[in-house]
Amino acid sequence: MAIRTTETTVTFTRPFTLTSLDRPQPAGTYRLVTDEEEILGLSFLAFQRTATMLHIPAISSLGSPTQVFHVSSAELAAALEADGQAQPQTR
Repeated sequence: MAIRTTETTVTFTRPFTLTSLDRPQPAGTYRLVTDEEEILGLSFLAFQRTATMLHIPAISSLGSPTQVFHVSSAELAAALEADGQAQPQTR
């Protein structure tokens, strides 16, 4: 089974919180990693998301220890929409 990993960034213009985070996070650009597994048995190539991981702190916080949190992709999308940004930026 093939697994693919996509790295993107998401930018919050205001502080935000997610249920998997232990406290509110400041505005900034955050690294987001998504893992997907190939769905076997189809006549075309398709993938299913298996994990969405947010790296804390924001990219601009150099020198700070990094933690990785598994987050709900639906909750993250809702938080981004509430912040005024609908989609992650692929890099």
